[in-house]
Amino acid sequence: MKTLIKNAQVVLPEGVLPTSVLIEDQRIAAIDPAIQTRVDETIDAAGLHLLPGVIDDQVHFREPGLAHKEDLFTASRACAKGGVTTFLEMPNTVPPATTQALLNEKRALAARKSVVNYGFYIGATPHNIDDLRAATSTPGIKIFIGSSTGDLLVDEQAALERIFAETTLPITAHCEDETTVRRNADRYRGVSDPAIHSKIRDVEAAVIATRRVIDLAIRHKHRFHVLHVSTGAEADILHEYYATAGDDPARRLITAEACSHHLLLNVNDYARLGTLAQMNPSLKAAADNERLWQALRADGIQVVATDHAPHTLEEKQRPYPQSPSGMPNVENSLALMLNEVHLGRCSLEQVVHWMCDAPARVWDIVNKGRIAVGYDADLVLVDLNRTQTIRNEDQLTKCGWSAWHGVELTGWPVRTWVRGQEVFRDGKVLDDVRGAEATFDHARGGYWALCSGGFQPPRKSSALS
Repeated sequence: MKTLIKNAQVVLPEGVLPTSVLIEDQRIAAIDPAIQTRVDETIDAAGLHLLPGVIDDQVHFREPGLAHKEDLFTASRACAKGGVTTFLEMPNTVPPATTQALLNEKRALAARKSVVNYGFYIGATPHNIDDLRAATSTPGIKIFIGSSTGDLLVDEQAALERIFAETTLPITAHCEDETTVRRNADRYRGVSDPAIHSKIRDVEAAVIATRRVIDLAIRHKHRFHVLHVSTGAEADILHEYYATAGDDPARRLITAEACSHHLLLNVNDYARLGTLAQMNPSLKAAADNERLWQALRADGIQVVATDHAPHTLEEKQRPYPQSPSGMPNVENSLALMLNEVHLGRCSLEQVVHWMCDAPARVWDIVNKGRIAVGYDADLVLVDLNRTQTIRNEDQLTKCGWSAWHGVELTGWPVRTWVRGQEVFRDGKVLDDVRGAEATFDHARGGYWALCSGGFQPPRKSSALS
């Protein structure tokens, strides 16, 4: 099957170019192919922009064990609608994915059910070091340093030292200091105002844990990715780290991400959203929003993800603190960022770097994240001029709600391809499509190794048109 997408504004690694892209089977076969090339399907994309498919490197899709909130089929359909063609899913399902056998069970479920591509982290416990050393077919190891219960909570220093010292896979972590959170929870016990959540899970809790794991990564020379940076103080810590490490990729072991809600929501939104705004890490101040944006634009934070964490609306509307933390967002995350392009806060090239290219580099994902010959044909057409409103009743995620319900955005995905198969068009997901497991080649060395040789992420529009 050959498909020609013509007349699009194509976001290439070197900038935006008006050209055509030829898809042959699962791969990008040519950019600006010869006019006489024979194809099976031609798509006229005049007025639209063609982007690489989004890679969301932090989602919680709840299957197995919590499928009343979400499952791999419903979540992947929401991904397809939102232009997310690959997801990396966290291990805190029931049972948690802490062994290769349990990881393989999730991989098999996704092969049967997911309409987009997938990968699954293995979860660390204080006692599964042998499983972490032997794990394969995974982007890396996830540690919950705070914000977890049972065996997935790893807070003891000795256990953390062993994980960093005795494993080779990249590590990522939820960074909130458990001691600080518990102390604050005791202080505010009995308070039912959801806004108190940001005082319980405060800036200090995030800073202590982030400093702790950066120290571990430096001492053990271990690649580490800081999940959902929520504070300006953490951005400053990362800035200090990069200044010390210099430009040598061998010394740059740390990468980081910010999530949509920490970029676009803050403590002022509790008045409007109540417990729907309850997140771990919590929302912080408006000044933290701006500091995270500054860090993104300076490559002090490399990735934008969602931390898609669905709960039913009934669960979320329980009185605080019985309400669970987390919100869904895979089907709106790209549109939210395209709206920021519309508002002039960032460029389209920057969004593509943060949501497509950078996560592929961080996690050593083969043939994804760019529009380039030989890469997988994971693509999304977007209309930067389309304006529409997010509504709960339109959500494909099983939980059926969005914190941005009623918000009008300009810039939306309109068609999505996964490995050359069209999976979303005309507002509908094509449910017979199946994605494939992402391939992780950790010998590549991660973001900074792949960015060596003079690479600079886009700072502003570099359109070639």
